[in-house]
Amino acid sequence: MSEKKNHQLLQLYLRESERVRLVDLPALPALDVQEQADMAHWLATKRQFSEAEVPAQPWLKTCSAGHVTELVFHPDGSVRETALFQRQQGTGTWQVTDGVLEIALHRGDDRYDFSVIANKQSSLHSAIEYKNHALHSYLKLAQMRPVNI
Repeated sequence: MSEKKNHQLLQLYLRESERVRLVDLPALPALDVQEQADMAHWLATKRQFSEAEVPAQPWLKTCSAGHVTELVFHPDGSVRETALFQRQQGTGTWQVTDGVLEIALHRGDDRYDFSVIANKQSSLHSAIEYKNHALHSYLKLAQMRPVNI
């Protein structure tokens, strides 16, 4: 596992364990023995994304501030984001690297980057988002089931 992925997992674990609200990557603390065991248990609930599953359906993205958007991933690595209530749109790119869904979005003058970690037990996944390279928000992303007519 890459060092980048290890840092992303630790950052997300710290947020989801409710130990801290959000910690920037350069400020990640070392874990004690008990925390390492707890993180190992948390890691057992995670899995790797496959590239094929990402564009198979629309996704919903919500952040801790309450903003909700729809993400549509295309097989060519592009993504479109639409705010559900303001209808603002953004565009960007996506790729799966080391089992992590890496997303970069542009909306107006702002750039949003986040790395989604897959949940093994449901289609509700999580990420830490950076806005213009600054720590910004905790996210939940849900894969929506496509409608077969």
